[in-house]
Amino acid sequence: MVDRYSPHFVELIPELPSWNNGKGIDPKGWIECVGNYELATGYSLVFWPNFVRFEGYVLREGFSEESLRSFERTEYSDRMSVEAVMNHVHIVDIHRSVEPTEAQLRYLGRVLKDIYEAKLGRDFPELRIIVSFHDEAGLDLDDYQLTFWQATD
Repeated sequence: MVDRYSPHFVELIPELPSWNNGKGIDPKGWIECVGNYELATGYSLVFWPNFVRFEGYVLREGFSEESLRSFERTEYSDRMSVEAVMNHVHIVDIHRSVEPTEAQLRYLGRVLKDIYEAKLGRDFPELRIIVSFHDEAGLDLDDYQLTFWQATD
């Protein structure tokens, strides 16, 4: 498995070794060649999301109030469980048209967990917010999920 802090990018981006007539390319150089500013702009919404306060909740911007009310009405719901379900993100949904590998989902989930912790801490320093990522090997790809909720003291 890929270590979050020293990943084997060839496992995550298999085409790297085939670039430059088989001499390979590093991930930064690869991005410079195949990326574009439209994608970079769009990815900013994934990698630096906006969060809002709403009636005591901390939620991802663009949430559905109708969904929120529906989750509030479920048996045994409390603020923590409602926040967790409202804020969950399936990493596989970042791109719906391609099949990722487990290693890619786990790497991205770990990075996003770090980002969410930093951003939520910056945006809401007065709150203690728990960020969770399902990072177990062998899960169904849809089960690699990230979520967050306010801790209760």
